[in-house]
Amino acid sequence: MKHYAGLDVSVKDTSICIEDEDGRICREFKVTSHPEDISCALNGLGVRLERIGLEAGPLSQWLFEGLAKARLPAICIETRHAKASLKAQVNKTDRNDARGIAQMMRVNLYRPVHVKTLASQKHRALLRSRKLLQEKALAIESDIRGLLRNFGLKVGIVGAGRFEARVSDLIEALPDLGEVFRVLLAARQKLREAFSQLHRKVLGIVRDDAVCMRLMTIPGVGPVTSLAFISTIDIPTRFRSSRAVGPVLGLTPMLKQSGESHRIGRVSLCGDGMMRGLLYEAAQAMLTRVKKWSWLKAWAMNLAKRGGFKKAVVALARRLAVIMHRMWVDGSDFRWSREEATAA
Repeated sequence: MKHYAGLDVSVKDTSICIEDEDGRICREFKVTSHPEDISCALNGLGVRLERIGLEAGPLSQWLFEGLAKARLPAICIETRHAKASLKAQVNKTDRNDARGIAQMMRVNLYRPVHVKTLASQKHRALLRSRKLLQEKALAIESDIRGLLRNFGLKVGIVGAGRFEARVSDLIEALPDLGEVFRVLLAARQKLREAFSQLHRKVLGIVRDDAVCMRLMTIPGVGPVTSLAFISTIDIPTRFRSSRAVGPVLGLTPMLKQSGESHRIGRVSLCGDGMMRGLLYEAAQAMLTRVKKWSWLKAWAMNLAKRGGFKKAVVALARRLAVIMHRMWVDGSDFRWSREEATAA
């Protein structure tokens, strides 16, 4: 008889529910949230497990890899889809969630998600750490500006390199608070140095990666965007079509249709927010900073005239994702003219 397992993972423990093919609950128990403990517990049941479901989360990639190494049929399921299915339960508990996931496995009512390779996970950890340091340094700058403004002192528009000197000049008027601002400036400097260190590491990885260098032939796409794209997509062949990349990154509009009502809403914002933001920045850079014209920029500019600049940027970001995936699969560089693109 076939059996199905549902895993509700928390930081400390994992609740497990085992159901048979008729929907009867065979076993319910808890184990430590570690792949070896979970694998031993499932292998020791003495039943044939058809599917093992766990919801995507902070520990899911680590647990999935461990279960896969133990040759267990683990499936990582999409969070929104799982949440919608589990929402029907009256009482929200770990035990009930494990039951719900087991039922989803049994009736085949789930949406699997791709678990990234270890290399892509490491690249994403680097990019997120870099972004964190950048955000913290900018947050300290904003706080310094706000604190000085309380005393009528305005930093004004200065570059990152001259920010510390400008603040040092201003705090001469506040000798009793000089130590406070010097501590903040020192913290900002440490964050900027750490950020520069990680940024150099990103540049080193991109320099040695042929795919990243190829994607950077697109105007507006830099090293951070290219590395983020290959670590987000991970395996390009998992997409049947390049057009499928846009919906996965949340760059396609939502459709709400009921009876005679048919409304197209904003973009879904599903998927990875960091990648979506980088594509948006790349699209903005192409339209506002890149001076050389291409068929893609002309297309987006015509769209901006009809529907507005913001909509054009989102549409261009979506099209950039499609083009980047196609270039990755084809092994081709960016084609500046429509004739080159058509000929290819």
